[in-house]
Amino acid sequence: MAETSTSRRPLIAANWKMFKTPAETEAFLKEFLPKVPSDLNCDVVICPPFISLGLAAALMKGSSVQLGAQNVNENPEGAFTGEISPGMLAAVGCQYVVIGHSERRQYFGETNAGVNKKMLAVLKQGLIPIVCVGETLAEREANSTLAVVERQVKEALLNVPSADTKKIVIAYEPVWAIGTGRVATPQQAQEVHLAIRDILKDQYGSLTSLSVRILYGGSMKPDNIIELMNCEDIDGGLVGGASLKSDSFFELINYRQRKAVER
Repeated sequence: MAETSTSRRPLIAANWKMFKTPAETEAFLKEFLPKVPSDLNCDVVICPPFISLGLAAALMKGSSVQLGAQNVNENPEGAFTGEISPGMLAAVGCQYVVIGHSERRQYFGETNAGVNKKMLAVLKQGLIPIVCVGETLAEREANSTLAVVERQVKEALLNVPSADTKKIVIAYEPVWAIGTGRVATPQQAQEVHLAIRDILKDQYGSLTSLSVRILYGGSMKPDNIIELMNCEDIDGGLVGGASLKSDSFFELINYRQRKAVER
Protein backbone atom coordinates (compact mmCIF):
# COMPACT_ATOMS: atom_id res chain seq x y z
CA MET A 1 0.00 0.00 0.00
CA ALA A 2 1.28 3.50 -0.72
CA GLU A 3 2.50 5.70 2.10
CA THR A 4 -0.36 8.12 1.56
CA SER A 5 -2.87 5.42 2.47
CA THR A 6 -2.16 5.69 6.20
CA SER A 7 -2.34 8.56 8.65
CA ARG A 8 0.34 7.05 10.88
CA ARG A 9 3.27 9.43 11.11
CA PRO A 10 6.59 7.63 10.58
CA LEU A 11 8.98 7.46 13.53
CA ILE A 12 12.73 6.88 13.32
CA ALA A 13 14.35 6.23 16.71
CA ALA A 14 18.07 5.99 17.44
CA ASN A 15 19.09 3.47 20.07
CA TRP A 16 22.71 4.26 20.91
CA LYS A 17 23.01 1.35 23.36
CA MET A 18 26.26 1.57 25.39
CA PHE A 19 27.96 3.99 23.04
CA LYS A 20 28.92 7.68 23.29
CA THR A 21 30.27 9.64 26.22
CA PRO A 22 28.66 13.00 27.02
CA ALA A 23 31.34 14.71 24.92
CA GLU A 24 30.59 12.42 21.99
CA THR A 25 26.87 12.99 22.46
CA GLU A 26 27.39 16.74 22.33
CA ALA A 27 29.53 16.49 19.19
CA PHE A 28 26.92 14.32 17.45
CA LEU A 29 24.00 16.59 18.29
CA LYS A 30 25.80 19.79 17.36
CA GLU A 31 26.51 18.27 13.96
CA PHE A 32 23.14 16.57 13.51
CA LEU A 33 20.52 18.99 14.85
CA PRO A 34 21.23 21.89 12.42
CA LYS A 35 20.56 19.52 9.52
CA VAL A 36 17.07 18.57 10.69
CA PRO A 37 14.42 20.65 8.88
CA SER A 38 11.52 21.98 10.90
CA ASP A 39 9.06 20.51 8.40
CA LEU A 40 10.50 16.99 8.42
CA ASN A 41 7.61 14.60 7.83
CA CYS A 42 8.60 11.99 10.39
CA ASP A 43 9.16 11.95 14.15
CA VAL A 44 12.76 11.59 15.29
CA VAL A 45 13.81 10.21 18.67
CA ILE A 46 17.32 9.76 20.02
CA CYS A 47 17.99 7.45 22.99
CA PRO A 48 21.47 8.08 24.44
CA PRO A 49 22.89 6.44 27.58
CA PHE A 50 21.49 7.63 30.91
CA ILE A 51 24.53 9.81 31.68
CA SER A 52 23.86 11.96 28.60
CA LEU A 53 20.10 12.44 28.91
CA GLY A 54 20.28 15.85 30.63
CA LEU A 55 22.87 17.16 28.20
CA ALA A 56 20.92 15.86 25.21
CA ALA A 57 17.69 17.40 26.50
CA ALA A 58 19.37 20.81 26.78
CA LEU A 59 20.86 20.59 23.29
CA MET A 60 17.59 19.36 21.74
CA LYS A 61 15.52 22.15 23.28
CA GLY A 62 13.69 24.03 20.56
CA SER A 63 14.35 21.36 17.95
CA SER A 64 11.90 18.84 16.50
CA VAL A 65 14.00 15.92 17.76
CA GLN A 66 12.68 14.17 20.86
CA LEU A 67 14.49 12.40 23.68
CA GLY A 68 14.16 8.80 24.74
CA ALA A 69 15.74 6.49 27.31
CA GLN A 70 16.91 2.94 26.72
CA ASN A 71 15.46 1.36 29.85
CA VAL A 72 13.49 2.12 33.01
CA ASN A 73 12.56 0.64 36.37
CA GLU A 74 8.87 0.10 37.05
CA ASN A 75 9.00 1.55 40.59
CA PRO A 76 8.42 5.27 41.27
CA GLU A 77 11.29 5.37 43.78
CA GLY A 78 13.01 3.22 46.36
CA ALA A 79 16.10 1.29 47.34
CA PHE A 80 16.93 0.04 43.85
CA THR A 81 20.62 0.83 43.42
CA GLY A 82 21.56 1.72 39.87
CA GLU A 83 17.99 2.01 38.59
CA ILE A 84 16.11 4.93 37.03
CA SER A 85 12.39 5.60 37.55
CA PRO A 86 9.81 6.83 35.01
CA GLY A 87 9.50 10.08 36.97
CA MET A 88 13.23 10.68 36.74
CA LEU A 89 13.14 10.21 32.98
CA ALA A 90 10.23 12.62 32.65
CA ALA A 91 11.99 15.16 34.87
CA VAL A 92 15.12 15.14 32.70
CA GLY A 93 13.06 15.72 29.55
CA CYS A 94 12.39 12.29 28.06
CA GLN A 95 9.27 11.72 26.00
CA TYR A 96 9.96 8.10 25.04
CA VAL A 97 11.48 5.01 26.65
CA VAL A 98 12.53 1.70 25.09
CA ILE A 99 11.17 -1.31 26.96
CA GLY A 100 12.07 -4.98 26.60
CA HIS A 101 14.84 -4.68 24.02
CA SER A 102 16.11 -8.12 23.02
CA GLU A 103 19.47 -7.40 24.63
CA ARG A 104 17.72 -6.65 27.91
CA ARG A 105 15.84 -9.93 27.60
CA GLN A 106 18.91 -11.94 26.54
CA TYR A 107 21.58 -10.55 28.87
CA PHE A 108 19.62 -9.27 31.86
CA GLY A 109 16.79 -11.77 32.13
CA GLU A 110 13.89 -9.45 31.37
CA THR A 111 10.59 -11.27 30.97
CA ASN A 112 7.25 -10.50 29.37
CA ALA A 113 5.80 -9.95 32.85
CA GLY A 114 8.56 -7.47 33.69
CA VAL A 115 8.03 -5.66 30.41
CA ASN A 116 4.36 -5.35 31.28
CA LYS A 117 5.13 -3.77 34.67
CA LYS A 118 7.40 -1.24 33.02
CA MET A 119 4.79 -0.54 30.37
CA LEU A 120 2.12 0.29 32.95
CA ALA A 121 4.51 2.48 34.97
CA VAL A 122 5.72 4.39 31.92
CA LEU A 123 2.18 5.08 30.69
CA LYS A 124 1.17 6.25 34.15
CA GLN A 125 4.00 8.79 34.03
CA GLY A 126 2.88 10.05 30.62
CA LEU A 127 5.87 8.71 28.70
CA ILE A 128 5.55 6.86 25.40
CA PRO A 129 6.84 3.29 25.53
CA ILE A 130 8.62 1.70 22.57
CA VAL A 131 8.06 -1.94 23.44
CA CYS A 132 10.26 -4.46 21.64
CA VAL A 133 9.19 -7.91 20.49
CA GLY A 134 10.87 -10.46 18.27
CA GLU A 135 12.05 -14.01 17.80
CA THR A 136 15.45 -15.68 18.01
CA LEU A 137 16.99 -17.57 15.12
CA ALA A 138 16.04 -20.89 16.72
CA GLU A 139 12.43 -19.76 17.08
CA ARG A 140 12.29 -18.64 13.45
CA GLU A 141 13.79 -21.89 12.22
CA ALA A 142 11.19 -23.75 14.30
CA ASN A 143 8.44 -21.76 12.52
CA SER A 144 7.30 -20.29 15.83
CA THR A 145 7.89 -16.61 14.99
CA LEU A 146 4.25 -15.57 15.01
CA ALA A 147 3.43 -17.53 18.17
CA VAL A 148 6.39 -15.98 20.01
CA VAL A 149 5.53 -12.46 18.90
CA GLU A 150 1.84 -12.89 19.73
CA ARG A 151 2.70 -14.01 23.26
CA GLN A 152 5.12 -11.11 23.73
CA VAL A 153 2.60 -8.53 22.50
CA LYS A 154 -0.32 -9.86 24.53
CA GLU A 155 1.66 -10.22 27.75
CA ALA A 156 3.32 -6.82 27.36
CA LEU A 157 -0.05 -5.11 26.95
CA LEU A 158 -1.84 -7.01 29.72
CA ASN A 159 -4.14 -4.66 31.69
CA VAL A 160 -3.15 -1.67 29.57
CA PRO A 161 -6.28 0.49 29.15
CA SER A 162 -7.59 0.60 25.60
CA ALA A 163 -7.23 4.39 25.49
CA ASP A 164 -3.53 4.09 26.36
CA THR A 165 -2.86 1.41 23.78
CA LYS A 166 -3.00 3.98 20.97
CA LYS A 167 -0.03 5.79 22.54
CA ILE A 168 2.22 2.74 22.48
CA VAL A 169 4.89 2.18 19.85
CA ILE A 170 5.85 -1.43 19.08
CA ALA A 171 9.23 -2.34 17.61
CA TYR A 172 9.58 -5.68 15.86
CA GLU A 173 13.19 -6.73 16.14
CA PRO A 174 14.11 -10.15 14.76
CA VAL A 175 16.85 -11.02 17.22
CA TRP A 176 18.78 -12.90 14.55
CA ALA A 177 19.09 -9.67 12.53
CA ILE A 178 20.46 -7.41 15.26
CA GLY A 179 24.15 -6.66 15.00
CA THR A 180 24.67 -9.67 12.73
CA GLY A 181 24.55 -7.94 9.38
CA ARG A 182 21.56 -10.09 8.48
CA VAL A 183 18.31 -8.31 7.67
CA ALA A 184 14.82 -9.67 7.39
CA THR A 185 13.52 -9.26 3.87
CA PRO A 186 10.79 -6.65 3.49
CA GLN A 187 8.37 -9.53 2.97
CA GLN A 188 9.44 -11.23 6.22
CA ALA A 189 9.22 -7.96 8.14
CA GLN A 190 5.84 -7.04 6.67
CA GLU A 191 4.43 -10.46 7.54
CA VAL A 192 5.23 -9.99 11.23
CA HIS A 193 4.18 -6.33 11.29
CA LEU A 194 0.81 -7.29 9.82
CA ALA A 195 0.46 -10.10 12.35
CA ILE A 196 1.10 -7.62 15.19
CA ARG A 197 -1.52 -5.28 13.77
CA ASP A 198 -3.98 -8.17 13.58
CA ILE A 199 -3.28 -9.04 17.23
CA LEU A 200 -4.03 -5.43 18.19
CA LYS A 201 -7.19 -5.52 16.10
CA ASP A 202 -8.42 -8.66 17.86
CA GLN A 203 -7.63 -7.21 21.29
CA TYR A 204 -8.57 -3.55 20.89
CA GLY A 205 -10.42 -3.06 17.61
CA SER A 206 -9.63 -1.63 14.20
CA LEU A 207 -9.19 2.01 15.23
CA THR A 208 -6.48 1.18 17.74
CA SER A 209 -4.85 -1.30 15.41
CA LEU A 210 -4.63 1.25 12.63
CA SER A 211 -3.28 3.99 14.89
CA VAL A 212 -0.42 2.13 16.60
CA ARG A 213 2.98 2.67 15.01
CA ILE A 214 5.02 -0.49 14.48
CA LEU A 215 8.74 -0.02 13.85
CA TYR A 216 11.25 -2.38 12.29
CA GLY A 217 14.25 -2.96 14.55
CA GLY A 218 16.53 -5.33 12.69
CA SER A 219 19.52 -3.53 11.16
CA MET A 220 17.68 -0.77 9.31
CA LYS A 221 20.21 1.18 7.24
CA PRO A 222 20.23 3.91 4.57
CA ASP A 223 20.47 1.28 1.84
CA ASN A 224 17.38 -0.68 2.91
CA ILE A 225 15.08 1.86 4.58
CA ILE A 226 13.18 2.85 1.44
CA GLU A 227 12.33 -0.74 0.58
CA LEU A 228 11.29 -1.47 4.15
CA MET A 229 9.22 1.71 4.45
CA ASN A 230 7.35 0.82 1.28
CA CYS A 231 5.71 -1.98 3.27
CA GLU A 232 2.17 -1.16 4.35
CA ASP A 233 2.58 -1.91 8.04
CA ILE A 234 6.13 -0.69 8.70
CA ASP A 235 5.92 2.77 10.26
CA GLY A 236 9.57 3.48 10.95
CA GLY A 237 12.63 2.02 12.60
CA LEU A 238 14.39 1.46 15.89
CA VAL A 239 17.94 1.93 14.65
CA GLY A 240 21.15 0.79 16.30
CA GLY A 241 24.47 0.93 14.47
CA ALA A 242 23.32 3.21 11.66
CA SER A 243 22.29 5.85 14.20
CA LEU A 244 25.75 6.31 15.67
CA LYS A 245 27.03 8.55 12.88
CA SER A 246 25.16 11.75 12.15
CA ASP A 247 25.46 11.41 8.37
CA SER A 248 23.94 7.93 8.19
CA PHE A 249 21.22 8.77 10.71
CA PHE A 250 20.32 11.89 8.74
CA GLU A 251 20.01 9.73 5.61
CA LEU A 252 17.53 7.57 7.49
CA ILE A 253 15.31 10.36 8.78
CA ASN A 254 15.44 12.01 5.36
CA TYR A 255 14.44 8.85 3.49
CA ARG A 256 11.33 10.37 1.90
CA GLN A 257 13.34 13.14 0.28
CA ARG A 258 15.84 10.57 -0.97
CA LYS A 259 12.98 8.45 -2.28
CA ALA A 260 11.54 11.41 -4.20
CA VAL A 261 14.95 12.12 -5.77
CA GLU A 262 15.39 8.48 -6.79
CA ARG A 263 12.06 8.54 -8.55
